[in-house]
Amino acid sequence: MSDVFIDERFVGKVSDAGDFIKRLKEERIKGKLPVTLNVYYNDKLDEISIELSKGRVRRPLIVVDNGRSRLTEDVYERLAKKEISWKDLVSQGIIEYLDASEEENALIALDEKELTPEHTHLEISPTVMFGLTTSLVPYANFGQSTRLNRGSKTQKQALGLYALNYLLRMDTDVSVLQYPQQPIVSTFMHDIIKYNKHPAGQNITIALMSYEGYNMSDAIIINKGSIERGLARSFYFKPYISEELRYSGGLVDEIAIPVKEVKGYKSEKDYRYLEDDGIIYPEQNVNTDDVLIGKTSPPRFLGELEEFSVAANTRRESSVAVKRGEEGIVDFVAITENEEGNRIVQVRLREQRIPEIGDKFASRYGQKGVVGMIVQQSDMPFSASGIVPDIIFSPHSIPSRMTISHLIEVIAGKVGALTGRQIDGTTFNSEPEDGLRKTLLDMGFREDGTERMYNGITGEEFEAKIYTGNMYYLRLKHMVANKLHMRASGRVQLLTRQPVEGRSKGGGLRLGEMEKDCLVAHGASLLLKERFDSDKTVVHICEQCGMFAVNDTFRSRRFCIKCGSNVEITAIEISYAFKLLLDELKSMGISPRLRLKSKY
Repeated sequence: MSDVFIDERFVGKVSDAGDFIKRLKEERIKGKLPVTLNVYYNDKLDEISIELSKGRVRRPLIVVDNGRSRLTEDVYERLAKKEISWKDLVSQGIIEYLDASEEENALIALDEKELTPEHTHLEISPTVMFGLTTSLVPYANFGQSTRLNRGSKTQKQALGLYALNYLLRMDTDVSVLQYPQQPIVSTFMHDIIKYNKHPAGQNITIALMSYEGYNMSDAIIINKGSIERGLARSFYFKPYISEELRYSGGLVDEIAIPVKEVKGYKSEKDYRYLEDDGIIYPEQNVNTDDVLIGKTSPPRFLGELEEFSVAANTRRESSVAVKRGEEGIVDFVAITENEEGNRIVQVRLREQRIPEIGDKFASRYGQKGVVGMIVQQSDMPFSASGIVPDIIFSPHSIPSRMTISHLIEVIAGKVGALTGRQIDGTTFNSEPEDGLRKTLLDMGFREDGTERMYNGITGEEFEAKIYTGNMYYLRLKHMVANKLHMRASGRVQLLTRQPVEGRSKGGGLRLGEMEKDCLVAHGASLLLKERFDSDKTVVHICEQCGMFAVNDTFRSRRFCIKCGSNVEITAIEISYAFKLLLDELKSMGISPRLRLKSKY
């Protein structure tokens, strides 16, 4: 007897589990039971689990009888003529929705040619094993799976047209590609999701070769002429928001140009772009510390409100200014109110981002890399027909990563550019490579995709034939302008006296153990001293017991609490963070002692 559970609740027992499950599925097909019902038989525990709960992930599969698919040619014809619909396929038992548990009892074939009498179901298409983004990758069946996953991730980071109403939105940290293009090589998923209406890349000419070592490993070389013609240019949008808050006691914020008597007043130069209402006007160029929204607030503490003080003196400056290291053009100004009736001012900055050294690019196959060099068009290699590549990609990135699909797209893109048509690169169902090679041969090119190319600097012909063609390339959101950070002297933490952390705070760069090792290897001793002396402090040590001594500057005397004043006391330099550690040990009842080496 087999136990029967419905949504993990025991309901009874059945004598013949196989017959019971068969009848359940028949009744499901007839419509007497809900199509959301799934049944799973655990032969080890002799249990039948019936699932009807919400939230389960279920996927459609074609039902197979004795090694033959129920989706016959006759059904295909009726579908093409629109005599039947998807709902009819489900109600007639041609298509079944299986969840993860029922799938355990099923044997699913990937292709109709693989069907045997043991198979129970057939995949509608082999591409269903991929997610939405992964199925956008052409020729995915020729690539390594890990690289494919990475390619899927890089597509989510690509710049494009993320929304049609982006001009009316105040999204944080977004970029829009200025000249997005439809890909020459696409998959069937591009049509389904209407990718061509919101593309996120550009078709470029690529050459696989080394260039003076500047594109070693992952780095790429970009043609400066291509950048000047608009390659990979984008707009970066950054919103700034301020709200007129209301406080207890009838105190409110005020958006206006601050007067000089206000506490924390900056300078007239910082407020020069504000209009009479205290808000900046559109299309104005602004730089770091320029005020966008003038604002004053009441004092933080009510104790500051003195009986006879002037009201202006009691208010403090709380304007919104351009953050450190940022610049741009005021793109949009919006004034609205929230539910509480508080006025909200939003200012959006626009900055044009032109590709520069350090910006990140990627293909759809996870072959990502940063710009290693931008080369004058006159110095770029060129083909016999005068074609100059937009990007030079290193051939060293191919063998280890086994992205053969990357190479196939170069040939497919070349054929598409020459014939003026889109190439179908759908996984498992793409245009065959042999056909693409034949087309190249018919058009007067080498079938292997290589061409004779010449050195742009010397004009000499390269000994090797260069693999070149067209492919769809993505510019990623990781730009050097958002990450570039440096610091000399500046703000330090109050507790540790070490530099503050973080780019936004104007903090220092973390110098860890491995970074220290690099500087030691280079012999940069003065740089090491400068960095590690950033929080140096002078402490006085008793040479007899090694404990901290007291330096009484008021009475001009030094003494040890334990040993008295008749001992030698020496001043030494240590890190303030180390001094804090010693102080914490002392608070735990542990008395650390410093042994000083002889100074003679």
